[in-house]
Amino acid sequence: MANFYLPDDANQQIYLDANATTPVLPEIADVVSHTMRVCFGNPSSSHITGIQAKHLLEQTRNKAREVIGATDGDILFTSGATEGIQTAVVSTLIAAKNHQVENPVLLYGATEHKAVPNTLKHWNSVLDINAQVLAIPVDKNGILDHEFIRTHAANALMICTMAVNNETGVFQDLTAIEQVIRSENNNVAWMVDCVQALGKTNLALSQTTIDYAPFSGHKLYAPKGIGVLYIRKGSAYTPFIAGGGQESGMRSGTENLPGIAGLNKLFSLLLDKQNQTFKPLEQLHAYREQLLGALLDTFGSITFNHSFEHSVPTTLNFAVNELTSKEVMDLFDAAGIRVSGGSACSSGANRSFVLDAMGASDWQSENAIRMSFGPAASQQEIDFACEKIRSLKPILEANCLVVSDSTSPQQEVCAIGLTQLRHQAACCWLYVDSDKNAVVIDPIIELIPRMAKIVATQGLTVKAIIDTHNHQERLSARCLLTKELAERYVANEIDELGWPKNSAAIELSGARLSKVATPGHSDDSVSYLLKDTLSGNVSYCFCGDLILPGGLGNTAISGGDAAKMASSLKQLALEVQDSTVICSGHDYQQCFAMDWHAQKATTPLLAKLLNEQVSDAQFVELKQQADEQKHSMSHSLCGYVETLESTPMKQLAATDAKAMLDDKATYLIDTREPYEHGANNLAELFTVAESKVINIPLSRMANAIVQGQLDKDHSYILVCRSGNRSKQAANNLSQLGFENVFNLNGGLALL
Repeated sequence: MANFYLPDDANQQIYLDANATTPVLPEIADVVSHTMRVCFGNPSSSHITGIQAKHLLEQTRNKAREVIGATDGDILFTSGATEGIQTAVVSTLIAAKNHQVENPVLLYGATEHKAVPNTLKHWNSVLDINAQVLAIPVDKNGILDHEFIRTHAANALMICTMAVNNETGVFQDLTAIEQVIRSENNNVAWMVDCVQALGKTNLALSQTTIDYAPFSGHKLYAPKGIGVLYIRKGSAYTPFIAGGGQESGMRSGTENLPGIAGLNKLFSLLLDKQNQTFKPLEQLHAYREQLLGALLDTFGSITFNHSFEHSVPTTLNFAVNELTSKEVMDLFDAAGIRVSGGSACSSGANRSFVLDAMGASDWQSENAIRMSFGPAASQQEIDFACEKIRSLKPILEANCLVVSDSTSPQQEVCAIGLTQLRHQAACCWLYVDSDKNAVVIDPIIELIPRMAKIVATQGLTVKAIIDTHNHQERLSARCLLTKELAERYVANEIDELGWPKNSAAIELSGARLSKVATPGHSDDSVSYLLKDTLSGNVSYCFCGDLILPGGLGNTAISGGDAAKMASSLKQLALEVQDSTVICSGHDYQQCFAMDWHAQKATTPLLAKLLNEQVSDAQFVELKQQADEQKHSMSHSLCGYVETLESTPMKQLAATDAKAMLDDKATYLIDTREPYEHGANNLAELFTVAESKVINIPLSRMANAIVQGQLDKDHSYILVCRSGNRSKQAANNLSQLGFENVFNLNGGLALL
């Protein structure tokens, strides 16, 4: 089983992230293990065990030549592609130290793996080459601009391109690129990143003028930590690693013989035409069509970020229209389907630089999903992957993530009460009463499709779409959302923020929403107070950017006024209770739920103002000084927050968590969204009763606090996929006075 494990039960994984790395094939793992145990000699030793090791090493080198079509030139064993790239760049730039080019440039493809431009820039600086590093543009299909190469090739010291892109699978016409380069410059060094090409395209490197071609074993079922670098005969070379003189003095250090043995077996499989491990191109195309069909059946509306005509069949890069990449990836991960957002090496990025270079929309770039399988995938594996993907459709329907004709969803993402929807650090709030009347507060443009889908699938009647102020850092989404929800929106004559004119309040089932003018962050800032009609208490205060978790809104902007802010804060203090949950327009601290008591405890200047430890004038002076100082150092328009102090997090290992759950007063809180929660059964995983598991996603944390879902006398173990969201929620609950909260260390990933 090559790509992912066929499950014996529903909790096994389906691995569709082969462009990031692949599992080691069993037959390759056996060879690696045998080499470590039996053929473990040092190739530099002169005794029989060393001679045997040397034979294996040279046999592998010869097989590498055959696989990549390198009849001459050098084949150098490396630790992987990154070392190969370093070696090629360093060799080229050292040889170019005494160049006579007046305006030297170093060229690389704009969609190249970051290892390439970062290496070029680093060694260009370290070696004082002082060349201009230029990105070669690409068109909408990811194809390099040949005319740009032609224009700059004469002044180029090095040109770096790639055979197959790791994010999109787009392949380049290397023959055409070679013609362009060599028509302008016969001597420039040309490196081609061939990492994603091995096993997916035919290579004949000695028939080209490619100077350097790095490969990596772990991208094609061999172990990590082993690769090869092809170096054309006569190309510049300087050892990147000096020492004992191994590899004929080209790369010192004892060779990674087990890894090389793994490559030996990999190359043998690639060369054996009778072996069925690696599938022919037409079968790989059929696999892609199967996955394509499963995705369309499940999600309906999808934008593919690359042309299939210009890409290898083992990669699908797409965005699910109206869903974020986080939502899709979290859903897949909960169901045991492993995919990635763009490049695995750039998983911390908010968007794909590859898609940016291709001119994709912001939505595509920010929400790209990469699904990739290896050329050794079996039909059985692809069939099961498609079955598992299609099994997600009912979960999507039940959670308002796709429009369907199914019965009305009952999951918490669409439930009665308050839901927080976020885009980056901006917050949008949806309140729904028991009669399915809804109010949308501070809508965000990027979330309009999602909001419209929730309203449509849940059958909500939208009584108001309101802003707390005219947000200076973004366009108002109110008018666009109003048009989108035309059939579900109760039309009223409204003011500039969307509040019904001549109305003191918006009446809801069991609650009353009123408006209070609270200028300070801006002159038009207002706060909305949702008061429970039975208790008379204010459940929620929607204050926009007047108050932020851990801070106050910025006053050093147009319309900002610290004196008015002081007055507004004092007025709000008269309206709200300590238990009132403060719902801000931004949440930089990822608190999700912050009541008035905790807000005062974590915002010293606010506490001093309300406790009369500073006068209004002193507040104004301190606030203006702080805002002006931070405004000059930050691009934030909304406000500045201090890092909130929290008690040291109580981390639990899985065994300890399971033991604690034996206590009747200990409960498990799943902080994932309902669509993730519904994809697997935590009660079964932890062997506890269903009643011991509570699903409170971060988007519903504020609602849970107001509804009294949690008891401060109980103990709670918080869990999510990786332990990150649950840690945020645990910190949040600690700030709210919950003392017995624990985080499952590493989340479900380490369970």
